[in-house]
Amino acid sequence: MIQRQSHSTVYVTDQREALEFYRDKLGFEVRTDVSMDDEGTFRWLTVSPKGQPDLEIVLMPIAQAPALDAEKAEQMEDLVRSGALGIGVFETDDIHGDHERLSRQGVEFVSPPREQFYGIEAIVKDNSGNFFSLTQRKQ
Repeated sequence: MIQRQSHSTVYVTDQREALEFYRDKLGFEVRTDVSMDDEGTFRWLTVSPKGQPDLEIVLMPIAQAPALDAEKAEQMEDLVRSGALGIGVFETDDIHGDHERLSRQGVEFVSPPREQFYGIEAIVKDNSGNFFSLTQRKQ
């Protein structure tokens, strides 16, 4: 029986730049960073929020692979860059403070913090183009 989700994939246009975004701007921790082949061409890179070490987010480069031919890789890159893909919800306990801090660091907010029925939410874009909800739940 399935117990939990351990990994989730976020497709990125540049792994190094994505690492700098998630680690240096969002404050995520690197969980795994290893080369998966002898040539060093495939890097398995995972990060997670400091308070959630049991979920690893795979920062997966968009590249031709067995499951992604060149045409599909190009389509995927177009989708990511265009901001068409949402990657989920990250929770915070200080959305206004995070909005101010991240804005100063140049992080793009699609929408500023707004009251919603479930809490306060802002929509953020990563440096590849993926968007996510940054939410502070109602108490």
